[in-house]
Amino acid sequence: MGKKLRSILCTQRFGLRAYSRLQARSQPSRAKRAAKRGPVFITDRGRPSHVLLTVEDYQRITGGQKSIAELLAMPEAARIEFEPPRLKGQWHEPLDLS
Repeated sequence: MGKKLRSILCTQRFGLRAYSRLQARSQPSRAKRAAKRGPVFITDRGRPSHVLLTVEDYQRITGGQKSIAELLAMPEAARIEFEPPRLKGQWHEPLDLS
């Protein structure tokens, strides 16, 4: 099956827009405009490899959750007292799975 046909089938299967990696790279403005209407699949060799979303769509999907890096970068994080418990036992030794 040819790359173009796979890309078309991918678009039909997911009901979304799809651009090849080269199309997305050569026409980034077009791909960004398409993302404003919904997710855009970027294909590599005819198979979906990435999804382009607007920030608003991403935040809606993730529920606006912040990453651990964002949480630790907050100025308020310096005032939070946190003492992680020490691990006990022999957790570092290999397990016997036999």
